Amino acid sequence: MASTNEIWLCDFGEPYPGEPASLRPALILGPPETFGPVFPFVIVAPLTTSYRNLPLHIEVEPTAQSGLDLVSYVQCELIRSVNRQRLVHCIGAIGLDASNDIRNIIMTLLGY
Repeated sequence: MASTNEIWLCDFGEPYPGEPASLRPALILGPPETFGPVFPFVIVAPLTTSYRNLPLHIEVEPTAQSGLDLVSYVQCELIRSVNRQRLVHCIGAIGLDASNDIRNIIMTLLGY
């Protein structure tokens, strides 16, 4: 079961322009495990290796913890729900500092 702050390889399928496509890492944002496995969707933010100098993107270094091969950026502005069936396998996880930065950006984006 996917948990918050884990990075999973996710099949985003065919995109509209500007959306993430194909297989790429995605950060699990929710829901918390208290919802249980009956909830068929997870909320994710895709990662990209393209540096765009946007304050909405949080850098994640390639480490044993993250499981990433390249420096990547969590695209906080592209959060979306995907069916759990789109999750291929867990790659790793982010640290507490990055998690807090992402939470603050998303709260600002959503007006919370």
